[in-house]
Amino acid sequence: MKRDPKGIIRSWKMYDWANSAFATIIMAAVLPEFYSSVAGSTLDKQTATSYWGYSNTIAMLIIAITAPMLGAIGDHAGAKKRFLGGFAFVGILATALLTGIGSGMWFYASLVYIFGRVGFGCANIFYDSLLPHVARQEEIDRVSAGGYAYGYLGGGILLAINLLMILKPGFFYIPDAEWASRISFLTVAVWWAAFSVPLLRNVPEPQPVIARDESYNPVLAGYQRLVRTLRDVRRFKELIKFLVAFWLYNDGIGTIIVMAVIFGAEIGIGRFHLIGAILMVQFLGVPFTVLFGRLPERLGTKNSILFALAIYTIIAILGYFVQKPAHFWLLAFLVSIVQGGTQALSRSMYGSMTPLSKSGEFFGFYNVSSKFAGIIGPGLFAAVGQLTGSSRVSIISIIIFFVAGALVLTKVDHKEGIKATIQGEL
Repeated sequence: MKRDPKGIIRSWKMYDWANSAFATIIMAAVLPEFYSSVAGSTLDKQTATSYWGYSNTIAMLIIAITAPMLGAIGDHAGAKKRFLGGFAFVGILATALLTGIGSGMWFYASLVYIFGRVGFGCANIFYDSLLPHVARQEEIDRVSAGGYAYGYLGGGILLAINLLMILKPGFFYIPDAEWASRISFLTVAVWWAAFSVPLLRNVPEPQPVIARDESYNPVLAGYQRLVRTLRDVRRFKELIKFLVAFWLYNDGIGTIIVMAVIFGAEIGIGRFHLIGAILMVQFLGVPFTVLFGRLPERLGTKNSILFALAIYTIIAILGYFVQKPAHFWLLAFLVSIVQGGTQALSRSMYGSMTPLSKSGEFFGFYNVSSKFAGIIGPGLFAAVGQLTGSSRVSIISIIIFFVAGALVLTKVDHKEGIKATIQGEL
């Protein structure tokens, strides 16, 4: 049967629609505030914020350690979709178990959240690695941005439903807002599972390319591939420079995503404003992400990312001065302009410099970069907050990651990186 390239791309994008519910509701909007007010009710607000940061740090460390090996094994075994499905199942199950959080159960909440975040992050290794297989070089920016736009819309729709449940629980025959939050975690699990089906059914598994000297044992072969890639890394100098830049600036982006709501709760911003602002980011993120997907046609991919990092630096500076709900909404609007576009163009720029035969392995390294950022950023945010007694200084501390990442990114020669990849496949 003849394959439909557009249908394959749409099915690939639907996984962004599926798993963005976790990123939006569990990582960013509902669970952080619920962690602070319910799970961490026996803790003071600043300590609850720090524990949330440490939970993210632990999860990211686990992913960072395992990502390159997982990617290499997936390449060798031709099992990207199987690994994606397996880790998505872990994340979905953990998300469903979050419904069991009660008052003072911060340790249980952190433990289950860590499992969910690991499942989410490891599944994304294989989702991202499919991008250069489903999109042609000339359309990779738009396809990547389209995936993020799908994610914003899907996550936004479910968040809107969950927000209505939390604000008007009686309308849904739910006893109170606390139970509405718990039920919202269950809706994320169902949403994630249901909308993962199109990718698992319709996107073809890329054929593995196995070297003559590789072991038939996938774990040993994965180790051999990692050693070979590290040995030949000099051939991909521009890709490595980009990884360093991405590691730096994504540290700041990731920290803003996972710490914004719990920071707002700490300084007294109400639940409606916290979740409502995140909801606004979801829906405004759709058109802005699509626009960013077209921006490289005028500015180039690298310059488009640099433009976004300048706005992120402004966001971090303004974050120090947040006092009122209106301030929080303004920052959320600025985030909606750049968040999806920066992530989408980073993924496509990296994918354009990645050898197709090693896409899983290379995207394993990509995820290591993002996950080490997830280790340092929230960890630094938490530590600075505990040392100073306020998380305002923590926001200022992340500016250095945007500035340093931008400086390294200016040194990346994108065209040379694409050329090196083409030569490496010959």
